[in-house]
Amino acid sequence: MTASDAVINDALVAERLAEVRARIVRAGGTGVTVLPVTKSFPIDACWAAYRAGCPAVGENYAQEVVAKLGGRDVPFAVHFIGQLQTNKVRALAPIVALFGSIDRSSQVRELAKRVPGARILVQVNAEPAAGDGGKAGCPILEVPALVELAAAAGLHVEGLMAIGPTVGGPEAARPLFRSVRALATRLELATCSMGMSDDLEVAVQEGSTQVRIGTALFGKRPQLQTLVR
Repeated sequence: MTASDAVINDALVAERLAEVRARIVRAGGTGVTVLPVTKSFPIDACWAAYRAGCPAVGENYAQEVVAKLGGRDVPFAVHFIGQLQTNKVRALAPIVALFGSIDRSSQVRELAKRVPGARILVQVNAEPAAGDGGKAGCPILEVPALVELAAAAGLHVEGLMAIGPTVGGPEAARPLFRSVRALATRLELATCSMGMSDDLEVAVQEGSTQVRIGTALFGKRPQLQTLVR
């Protein structure tokens, strides 16, 4: 199945969103927002999420964002949550309301140049091997300096973002999420974006203020036939 083949059912998305919100409540969450992750899905998914009550969607790939949403007047905000290449900032600037995966100074400098005052989240890699060239994210010990640099460059740092480990199950994410929440509190940042479809309960228990949900809302993700990131 490709993105063009995916069929999005408004009623089903609304039903699934209600279940995600129920999961958040059962985990003890209050005031936690849901960011639907619509990457690889057609624009119908964005509209279904908006009609279900979500004011923003998350996208990962620059070329897809431009093809799907470029030049369109839409009532929902677009958050870019994939790895950001600096040469894509110019194309994304008219479309993206928040850049949610900033993890290096070169991105800060390019955003300050192309999108003065941009809203951002700093992506944290809090795993033990952080900084070894593996998972994206700023090593946790370097986050305060990057936040300071971004603020000094005129960017609006709204909070931190983290992705849980890909192995070990939801509980493996708990120490990481706890560390990121503590850092967000220390830096007095309002947003702590942690947790996805499989580990949202742990993230909420550890203080997430935003969960990024794709599969639990839209089902199995279609494969894009051609995608340049």
